[in-house]
Amino acid sequence: MLISFFNANVIVHKEFVPPGQTVTQQFYLKVLKRLRNSVWKKQPEMWSSGEWFLHHDNAPAHTALSVQQFLVKNNMTVIPHPSFSPDLAPGNFSLFPHMKVQMKGKHFAEVSEVKKKTLGVLNISTEEFQKCFEEVGKMLVQVSRVKRRVL
Repeated sequence: MLISFFNANVIVHKEFVPPGQTVTQQFYLKVLKRLRNSVWKKQPEMWSSGEWFLHHDNAPAHTALSVQQFLVKNNMTVIPHPSFSPDLAPGNFSLFPHMKVQMKGKHFAEVSEVKKKTLGVLNISTEEFQKCFEEVGKMLVQVSRVKRRVL
């Protein structure tokens, strides 16, 4: 499993979940600490302005109290993810489809080969990242319209 965090221009942090590891709140806290350090090192202008946001889904590890406390303590603003909307993850609009196209039909003998190929196909243009965020924005508008109709 690949965990990735990106903005409209670049992947800020990525890492593979070790085989057999479950993404628990304790594991996710460690990931968030590494993310925080990556933003600090790779995006210093974003770090200093404090104008960066985190969007993750409502998985139990993401919504755990310890994770929420860490986010507040470290001034990491979270964009709320609509309930029951797993398809609104930004990676679903650009990153993962791009990876699937590049890796479709390939066979790998070792997990290390999969990781190497995956990291190679993560080089996505700024335009593709921006398109991804535009698509997410459109979906969020549609979801809010549907919710207003239901209410």
